[in-house]
Amino acid sequence: MIICALDRVSKVFGGTTIFENISLEINEGQRIGLVGRNGTGKTTIFKLITKIEHVDKGNVHVKKGLKIGYLAQVPTFVEEYTVLDVLYTAFSYVRELEKKLRVLEENMAITEEEQKLQKLIEEYGSIQEQFAFAGGYEMESDIQRIVNGLNITPLLHQSFRNLSGGEQTKVGLALILLQKPDLLLLDEPTNHLDIHAVEWLEQFLQEYKGSIIVVSHDRYFLDEVVTKIIDVEDGELHTYNTNYSAFVKEKEERLLQEFHMYQEQQKKIKKMKEAIKRLKEWANQATPPNADLHRRAKSMQKALDRMEKMKRPMLERNKIGLEFEMKDRSGKDVCTFIDVSKAFGDKQLFTDVNMTIQYQERIAFVGQNGTGKSTLLKMILQEIESDSGNVTIGSNVQIGYLSQHVFTTNMNGTVIEAFRDQVAVPEGEARHILAKFLFYGPDVFKKIVSLSGGEKMRLRLAQLMYQNINFLILDEPTNHLDIDSREVLEEALEDFQGTILAVSHDRYLLNKLFPKTAWLVNQQIYTFEGNYSWAKEKLYVPQIEQEKKVIEKQKVKKVVENPPDIIANLESELEQIEEALFQLEQQMLQIEEVDVLQEMNVKKLEKERRREELYSKLDELTA
Repeated sequence: MIICALDRVSKVFGGTTIFENISLEINEGQRIGLVGRNGTGKTTIFKLITKIEHVDKGNVHVKKGLKIGYLAQVPTFVEEYTVLDVLYTAFSYVRELEKKLRVLEENMAITEEEQKLQKLIEEYGSIQEQFAFAGGYEMESDIQRIVNGLNITPLLHQSFRNLSGGEQTKVGLALILLQKPDLLLLDEPTNHLDIHAVEWLEQFLQEYKGSIIVVSHDRYFLDEVVTKIIDVEDGELHTYNTNYSAFVKEKEERLLQEFHMYQEQQKKIKKMKEAIKRLKEWANQATPPNADLHRRAKSMQKALDRMEKMKRPMLERNKIGLEFEMKDRSGKDVCTFIDVSKAFGDKQLFTDVNMTIQYQERIAFVGQNGTGKSTLLKMILQEIESDSGNVTIGSNVQIGYLSQHVFTTNMNGTVIEAFRDQVAVPEGEARHILAKFLFYGPDVFKKIVSLSGGEKMRLRLAQLMYQNINFLILDEPTNHLDIDSREVLEEALEDFQGTILAVSHDRYLLNKLFPKTAWLVNQQIYTFEGNYSWAKEKLYVPQIEQEKKVIEKQKVKKVVENPPDIIANLESELEQIEEALFQLEQQMLQIEEVDVLQEMNVKKLEKERRREELYSKLDELTA
């Protein structure tokens, strides 16, 4: 069943045509990946579906009553709202029903008149049925599941307004998932998630019952989640009923076939033009001029004019020209960590880290958000000092740092000014270099503050390319880059002759380029001679679990934060209470005797009080 359709839609922004006469159908239960280069209009399609933007021509049809979930911008909430309060807004209707049930339970407990009690029981049964149908009994477990999956448990009791933009985006994503819309529109949902959260989201979306459209440059994510690809290119949509990897092959085959057809048509057009020209020449050379030949030439010209001309398929697109230069090599030991520890306040990130990064190694730091990956990078950059131990940089090491947050000062400067601050070349040469990074003509005078995330990353890559670097440090280098740009970056990194250290949640990049993985977990770092996927399989072997126990014993802590055994026991007891409450409520619906009903209601209230106690304890342990 079609739930949403774009019918011959056209859209123009500032005199530039984004789409012209495009059509798209979204069916119930479909999982679609929307792909294309940055700026091709993928986000615009989302805004047309949600009516944030209006079409210039055509129509957008949405099934009546369709619930759409789209995180277009960070929502606003009451100032004192915590993250948990924000998440509870997904259950406004359910919580109102819950309040009514509590009031009815209290009234039932004190009502002795049989007729009034019977009326209360009937009302209670009706509201309870609505509560169950609306997912009331799964509300707390749904919140816990999504909070744990997206790794936002530490944020639950913080003020929503005080969170960073990335944290607010993650909470907004959690809220939309809790709302369970019929059509879920996800625009780069993995950008602010760590690898574990991305993998959890993949599993969640695979089991999602509604329809999904995802805009993403994460190739692994698309392969795992979607079963249909819509390629947005040159204002046109091309549909492929497959995942991303198969789409790449199919698209290449289609373009080659179309190019062959285009060449054949061009040959035919050339022959027709030559025939028309000859007919006209013959007709004019005759005495008198041959009217029949003129008619044949005119008829052939009409046929040529009526022919639907194929556009020349673009087999090669303009891509950033990226090739890192390395004039001088570093010494054998590029960077050494000796007994390095770091804590922020009461939070210990890591202890006794010992590791040496050697010349030409490619090593990836992996771990959940907050485990200290970026802190280790900043120690190498000498932006943060360790609490104990030493971080030593080897001889003749020239560091180049690529981060999604690299431009934080002089935001009113222009692209060409920022480039020449780092690379001493004349303006003309600077413009020529920047053109290789897709900054054409007046684009070089754009202010840094107005650049998109992808443009900032391209500018930083341009700076790094023309510096004498032999140690590249990459902090989420593919964030905001489209797939074409990611592939160019990967090729350049493959050819780089120096040393590379990266923090990234792009598993495709990690598996392709980084044969060594350093995994931060339980305040320790474990090194694997293998890429991300290989290291993931090896991480939770008994040996590491045993090492973890030894480390915990050495710390001799009386109180352990968030002890997993206590949490597991609480969750187990909660499950038992939820089941008991459900059974009790079902029994109460079948009983008419007032005395028995009041007695059962007392038991129910006791179990509910115990349930609240358990949730409070769980909140304290996971805060």
